[in-house]
Amino acid sequence: MLSTRLTNAHVVTMDPAHPVAHDIGIWRGRIVGLDEAVTGLPAREVVDLQGATVLPGFIDSHVHLAWTGLKAATPSVAPCERIEDVLAVVARAVADKPPGAWVDIAGYDQRALGRHLTAVELDEVGAGRKVFMLHDSGHGCVVNSAVLDLLPASAADGGGFLAESAMTAARRLRLPYSQEELADAIERAGRQCLGEGITACAEAGIGGGLLGHSPVEAGAYQWLRDRGRLPLRVQLMAAGDTLRPVAAHADDGFPRALDLGLRTGFGDDWLSVGALKIYTDGGMMARTAALTAPYVGTDGIGELQDSPEAITDLIVDGHLAGWQLAVHAIGDRAADLALDALERAQGLRPRPDARHRIEHAGLIRPDQLPRFAALGLSAVVQPNFLRYFGDDYAAVMGPERAPWMYRGRGFLDHGVTLVGSSDRPVTDGSPLRAVQFMVERASLSGRAIGPDEAIGVQEALYAYTVGGAHACRWDDRAGSLTPGKRADLVVLADDPTRVETSRIGDIEVLDTYVDGVPTAGRV
Repeated sequence: MLSTRLTNAHVVTMDPAHPVAHDIGIWRGRIVGLDEAVTGLPAREVVDLQGATVLPGFIDSHVHLAWTGLKAATPSVAPCERIEDVLAVVARAVADKPPGAWVDIAGYDQRALGRHLTAVELDEVGAGRKVFMLHDSGHGCVVNSAVLDLLPASAADGGGFLAESAMTAARRLRLPYSQEELADAIERAGRQCLGEGITACAEAGIGGGLLGHSPVEAGAYQWLRDRGRLPLRVQLMAAGDTLRPVAAHADDGFPRALDLGLRTGFGDDWLSVGALKIYTDGGMMARTAALTAPYVGTDGIGELQDSPEAITDLIVDGHLAGWQLAVHAIGDRAADLALDALERAQGLRPRPDARHRIEHAGLIRPDQLPRFAALGLSAVVQPNFLRYFGDDYAAVMGPERAPWMYRGRGFLDHGVTLVGSSDRPVTDGSPLRAVQFMVERASLSGRAIGPDEAIGVQEALYAYTVGGAHACRWDDRAGSLTPGKRADLVVLADDPTRVETSRIGDIEVLDTYVDGVPTAGRV
């Protein structure tokens, strides 16, 4: 007997062997058959979907759940466009904290203000508290003098704005959050994902790096898993700086490893260890993505997170230790470094199915595309960056480079697996809005951003289903509605492949099923 049969549906399976169906049979959280294979079988529950569209559950292959949940519960200065309005928000937040406490502020973006705030300005309303205002990109912050006084004197050179490694040093003064705080934040963000049709995601860097929140951050996810409170499937990327030297294992061929030798693949269908997250550069919003030519109107070319030699060594060591690698590279100079290092690693120890990933791939020159393909890399892009920030990004890249940003067609035409993701909370996490942008290539203002990089609706959906499963090494259990795979699916009020492109982002998510169980009541 089936546990559930979904009937009277328009099922877009993403499986070329059976592309469309009307019935789905589910047993013990798995799909056991489609259409005539299950229509005559008894089921404990039969759900008539009344013609609704069913797709595989979306996979968001690059998210920050803890950051998303914490940000939602943190005072925010978005969408303030005046310095005095920002300071008023800070003053109200400070008033709620005891003397000497940390005061976290979210939603900071200097572009809305025309310049960065300064520590002196924050001091005027800080009342001696330690004010930490995180940049929306995650690659910078503004702090007041109470924080600068705890850092090396050189930290004050930026007037209160700290980027990349300097920001990390300030964050480490504040961290860690408790496991219960993190668990609540993760659960909050996970339920938001479910409401958007996302059934699985990859958490892009825990335990260290720019955005780790605790050295034992994985424990918060396990705490939720143990209590049945983990809303969706999560694959955890360990931050690259969590690897430690293991000289005693030189004979095994790897100089660094995570404690106990854990690596990609450890875990179960709900919670597992994914790729090793390695940063090469910063972000385009903060103007720290590493470019080969300056940002338009400036002399700045961004910055690397460390010396090229140190980054290369970490990439090589991670590869030798058997990890899948997720290498953050936004600028084309950072991509050069990543490609060179991955080529060196594969030369030392070939691993044809390593499935290394480039996270963001924000600015990729034409000459770099064949190298992605030759190395078998996936490009994990965030289409909504250009939907929301495309006007700004195009301006600072200029007309020659703007068409190279967050490519679609260029990757597909070179045989590179294109993977969709959000990088939430940096942007709206909706996969459907991202799919719409991938087809339209238009910012919210209507400006065309690299229109030649547009792809079809089916290709965009593939990036959020089959492509995501490939990038997370879930091919055998997710990505398509195929017998034997997880019964993870999203029910939509309309079919993205049939409506006008301009309507895709507004299609209503009616329900999200994980393990064959509807979650609408739990969002």
